Amino acid sequence: MTQLKDFIRELEALAPPIYQENYDNSGLIVGDPGMEVQGVLFALDSTEAVVDEAIQRGCNVVVAHHPIVFKGLKRLTGRTYIERTVIKAIKHDVAIYAIHTNLDNVANGVNWMIARRLGLQNLRVLAPKRQQLMKLTFFVPVDDTEKVLDAVFAAGAGQIGDYSRCSFRLTGTGAFRPGEGANPTIGERGEDEEVQENRVEVMLPIYLEKPVIQALRKAHPYEEVSFYINTLENENQEIGSGAVGDLPEPITTAEFLVMLKKNMHTPVIKHTAPVHDTVRRIAVCGGAGSFLLPNALAAGADAFVTADFKYHEFFDADNKILICDIGHYESEVYTKEVLCHYLSEKFGNFALCLSEVNTNPVRYFT
Repeated sequence: MTQLKDFIRELEALAPPIYQENYDNSGLIVGDPGMEVQGVLFALDSTEAVVDEAIQRGCNVVVAHHPIVFKGLKRLTGRTYIERTVIKAIKHDVAIYAIHTNLDNVANGVNWMIARRLGLQNLRVLAPKRQQLMKLTFFVPVDDTEKVLDAVFAAGAGQIGDYSRCSFRLTGTGAFRPGEGANPTIGERGEDEEVQENRVEVMLPIYLEKPVIQALRKAHPYEEVSFYINTLENENQEIGSGAVGDLPEPITTAEFLVMLKKNMHTPVIKHTAPVHDTVRRIAVCGGAGSFLLPNALAAGADAFVTADFKYHEFFDADNKILICDIGHYESEVYTKEVLCHYLSEKFGNFALCLSEVNTNPVRYFT
């Protein structure tokens, strides 16, 4: 039996909740974490129609990119579409889980999906975030160093880009005197002791602080483990907003716009005047991405693919970059395929379905 909490654990391994923006409301919105999962419906939005679809298809979990509840609900009377959706989900025991800006901010999330649909290579985060990394420093007897390092590495520390088991160590002398209530591994109560120890430093993402410290304490031979941990100002190159990469070969601006329209299945592209005859480096951001225009320019992008640009914001291209607004829904609708593919590799004992409901509130008259 797979419980909803098991399912959530895998989703949060893909996109840890700590990476969501402070205005967001990702996570379990409706439902009991202990409920048995019978089927999962993936959607961009968790609207009433999507909950109806889940019921009809025998799914008791909806995983949506956009949270149906952004702000606190003061009443549930069915007055708004939000209230009606929540009421219907509760009535029919359908759980709703949102995985929003935390999925935006991780590699292999929303922006990687767009980049891959466009065939971009050499992908990297467009605007890496600071204060998402920590440094753990601990002291351990020389002979126990490898055993303790194995434990903290297994908990997720020591990963820097494509390099694993990264650490720094320096050998010195540790000095201490066990008190009368101590139970020392080395030394005697009331006696000064000196031990050859390694000072070890490893980096870890902030969301792994608790399991890494637990692993350190469990593997360390000492009764009292000496360590300290600091938040780093370094940019985490794997966490942040947007993505940027290169087309395999330069193509004309006209060819790029045709390809973009086709690959993202958008009926219309709002764009600025072409700047260059050809484009190759492309920046992308699912959803509203105008705040990343300076980053796209700094990255040397020829074009910036995103959504929700306002009229006056198009002027900010300043004849330096091609801005392509493909629509909010169009830029993120394939997120449900990313999630379904990821979870299908983890679970095979219940149905995983892609929503067929078009939740786009925008219509185009052509």
